[in-house]
Amino acid sequence: MKYILVIGDGMADNPVPALGGKTPLQAACIPTINAMAARGVVGHTVNCPKPLPAGSETAILSIFGCDPLKWFTGRSPMEAAASGIRLAPGDVAYRCNIISLEDADCPYEEKKILSHSAGSIDGASALEVVEILEKDPEFRRAEEEAKVVIHRFPAFRQIAVQSGAEVKGIHLIPPHDHLGEKQGAYLPSGCPNAAVLDRLMRIAHRVLDRHPFNARRRAAGKLPANGIWFWAEGTAVALPDFKAQYGHTGGVISAVPLCHGIGVLRGLEMIEVEGATGEIDTNFEGKLQAALDLLHTGAEFCCLHLEAPDECTHNGDLEGKVQSITWLDSRILKPLFAALEAEGTEYRVLLLSDHKTLTATRGHDGDPVPFLLYDSRTDTGFGGVYDEPTGMAGPFLERGCDLLSVLFEQKSL
Repeated sequence: MKYILVIGDGMADNPVPALGGKTPLQAACIPTINAMAARGVVGHTVNCPKPLPAGSETAILSIFGCDPLKWFTGRSPMEAAASGIRLAPGDVAYRCNIISLEDADCPYEEKKILSHSAGSIDGASALEVVEILEKDPEFRRAEEEAKVVIHRFPAFRQIAVQSGAEVKGIHLIPPHDHLGEKQGAYLPSGCPNAAVLDRLMRIAHRVLDRHPFNARRRAAGKLPANGIWFWAEGTAVALPDFKAQYGHTGGVISAVPLCHGIGVLRGLEMIEVEGATGEIDTNFEGKLQAALDLLHTGAEFCCLHLEAPDECTHNGDLEGKVQSITWLDSRILKPLFAALEAEGTEYRVLLLSDHKTLTATRGHDGDPVPFLLYDSRTDTGFGGVYDEPTGMAGPFLERGCDLLSVLFEQKSL
């Protein structure tokens, strides 16, 4: 028996007027998923229990079987784990996004956040941004005074680690939840260390905004990479062993450090796919092949994570969101399940969105999301489809952290 977890990050949504009142899930062409729904069970669950953040840091931890109310210590330590960054006692990790602030003749606080990812900046350019900052004497001096080290990655997602930091009461807000808004109300606050981070962000903007690097980006019609944003603070965390809890081995296929990091902390294999970007241009066929390769090694469990629906929503790309869900069905799941069936392999599937990402706001929402449970050996006769209304009409699993126990047949709905 093979067990497959499929996470379509942020693909759940509310009805969208531009889609005639349908959700992106309802507008997408997903015959493979709907065929599984017709023979399986569609219900709804809560992956983001209050008062925790409505985001993947909470939701994916929950989906991986860890109650976030017990195990959540912040997003960044989980991302750091995927990158081999070890946090010492007293260290605090932060996500350090490379962002775009509007080009406007106004005070720093009044500038709007245009993009949480500097327009989905490419890897080489992201590395260049960090190099520009590290070479600037003022930024470098402020970084050393703050005891902050930025670990470079070829993406908008950087990780910063601060030694001996006190973050009690700090208030750091995800930039993707406030796109198009003036940043002043969302800058670091709540404790003395917030002012330290705020200073670094202001210096970074001064350095980057006037740099020839961004002059070239503007001339090419690209958004400037003219800011950094600290958020998702957290301290080191140790998660329970996956095999000890469920009795199965496996791996995680994703382009996102958070998803990989949670897997690593649980003892699962981290599988990176060349060309996997976390965007709609990701390597769908590479992810398919990685899943088949993993399942052919003897591993019983495979997690397939697709970030594209979430990023498309943050970028205001409704067409891309619908297309990415369609391609999840046609370019990954259809050939994956066809291959397993041709081999005579029995399998169970848990498919769901980790959280809602709303087209209306371009931000996350912690409302219940639909899940689909399918077993190749049985036909429930349900006859339904996979979407939000169907999920809400189906069984309710109060805690998303119990879903894997259902997948592994240790619990029933």
